[in-house]
Amino acid sequence: MTTKNFHAIHIIEEKCIGCTHCMAACPTRAIRVKDGKAVIIDQLCIDCAECLRVCPHDAVASRTTSFAALEGFDYKVAIPSTVIYGQFGPTIVPNEILSALRLIGFDEVYDLSSICELNCAATEEYLHEHPKPRPFITSTCPVVVRIIQRRYPTLCGQLLPIEPPREIAAKILRTILPKALGIPAEKIGIIHITPCPAKMVSINSPASLERSYLDGAISIRDIFPQILEALRKSEEDVLMRHLFPETLFSGIGMGWPLSGGETRGLKRHRAVAVSGIRDTMRVLDEVEGGLLQDIDFLECTACPDGCVGGPLGVENRFLAKSRILELVAAAGEHAVVDLKDVSRLYHKNFLSFDHPVSPVGARPLDPDPAKAIRKAKRREKVFARLPLRDCGVCGAPDCRSLADDIVRGYARLEDCPFAKTDTKEKR
Repeated sequence: MTTKNFHAIHIIEEKCIGCTHCMAACPTRAIRVKDGKAVIIDQLCIDCAECLRVCPHDAVASRTTSFAALEGFDYKVAIPSTVIYGQFGPTIVPNEILSALRLIGFDEVYDLSSICELNCAATEEYLHEHPKPRPFITSTCPVVVRIIQRRYPTLCGQLLPIEPPREIAAKILRTILPKALGIPAEKIGIIHITPCPAKMVSINSPASLERSYLDGAISIRDIFPQILEALRKSEEDVLMRHLFPETLFSGIGMGWPLSGGETRGLKRHRAVAVSGIRDTMRVLDEVEGGLLQDIDFLECTACPDGCVGGPLGVENRFLAKSRILELVAAAGEHAVVDLKDVSRLYHKNFLSFDHPVSPVGARPLDPDPAKAIRKAKRREKVFARLPLRDCGVCGAPDCRSLADDIVRGYARLEDCPFAKTDTKEKR
């Protein structure tokens, strides 16, 4: 079901002690501390999960699909992120992981690496046919899409209008499986296995689709113990390694979860990769300012080092990155996707957005424009009375956010213990 205001991040009040770690880490100033508890402002949250990373008390949690929720489907399909191949150490090969997923209850498991390669080929074709604007920005990371919608609305037209591999794979399966199995489409559950809670947001509130082709997302962290147990219990290593003999793993696609994974697949265009939400925002500031027009394609991922740094993974991201690079080298750089097939799907718009990504308006100070203008002027006067220490003692991340909260009626000037003192000192 599509939900307009779905968020994958929430605060567990019982665990929260109001320590302000999350508030300081939030790149969009979406968190306040009120009455000793963290509160997320929905309209500002982009589900980047920086708060989840830094909370020392496990008081920030993600909303993802539970394994039990799959019981409502007659046929269950898993589409794991290729991040999963780096989670189990050097002795476990991808075939074994896919086999383990079948052993724990999935009827079919779909490797995503070839679809990642397909996406690269489609991107090349699109960039070739559309010389402007520049740079186009990847739409793979849902956090990047959300922050562009909210903070950089003029860049919405520069988002590459090709769906991410997880949606393309699910769309292919939705097209094929009902006829092949003789099962109604609604009885086939297609689940993404994700290192990142924002994927759940893109499923429940898709920015470019009428409806996601995925039915949910299970975190790698949640399903990891079951996969590990299946791997340990199976003594038939030969069977485990060869249960998927027909799978052609793509070296190009295998590298997608690493920062630069998309750009490495682009051979004919100039591309740049940036990872981490704050560095991404700095680069988007430059693009918004009219810079980087000599770049054809910009790969932005909110997580450090790319999806491999997602907060719902298990393995240390540096070890996982090392393991994935080993797999990329083993698979090689030869193409496993037929470019003619890619071109056919591309020109049929099978890979394209249903509709353009639209900007999401900023929170108005007031629905009445005249009142909003008066409040904006008052906000500047309030801000002038604050000490500019950005200390967070008031429960807001900085003085400008406190001034905004005061004008909106969510806070008082007295919440800042330094405002009057510092004002007197300045006079």
